[in-house]
Amino acid sequence: MRTLRSVGVFLALALALTASAQGPQRASLPEAEVEKLRDTQDPGERIKVYLQFMQERLTQFDEFRNRPVDPRYRTGKFLDEVLGQYIDLDDELKDWIQYQYNRDGDMRKGLHALLDEGPRQLAQLQHIRQTPDPYASRYSDRLQDAVADLEDTLDGAATALNGQVKKMGELKKEEKEAGKTSNTAIKEEKKRIKEEEKLRKKERKEQQEN
Repeated sequence: MRTLRSVGVFLALALALTASAQGPQRASLPEAEVEKLRDTQDPGERIKVYLQFMQERLTQFDEFRNRPVDPRYRTGKFLDEVLGQYIDLDDELKDWIQYQYNRDGDMRKGLHALLDEGPRQLAQLQHIRQTPDPYASRYSDRLQDAVADLEDTLDGAATALNGQVKKMGELKKEEKEAGKTSNTAIKEEKKRIKEEEKLRKKERKEQQEN
């Protein structure tokens, strides 16, 4: 019994240390999202999942704030809560980046995605601030926090990416070559479609003349 109790204490301690190492879960998420995060342990891919969840909150926010005012619903409170979820997700993202950076987890692809997508989310937040709606007074403080928080995240992501590139190098040469091949294929496909369209026009013209 004493042995089993010791094993139980050890497992509980191990789980607690693992959770604290990755940072506390700040956001209250649906079980499906919790499972998706749990299943995504690749350092860079987890960043992309956080970005997806954050964008979903912004989309939901915009959708509800643009609905006609209905006194039956506490829309202002709901919008404030959605922004709160956005901030909590952003904070979790920062915790994840810091945790992986400290243990040399390769986040380069995820950080590139963050530095590509993040400014668009920042522009969306700033657009919300510049186009106030009837509920703006209810969530204005939270909106200000969301903007400042995301700016901090992007600054940290740029620093982290620079550090990882110095330590690990740029993305693999074959990945770059694969990107070039993909771009070439796209250009060739566009050229083929254009040539086929010109041929069809020529055929239609000849048919009309005959």
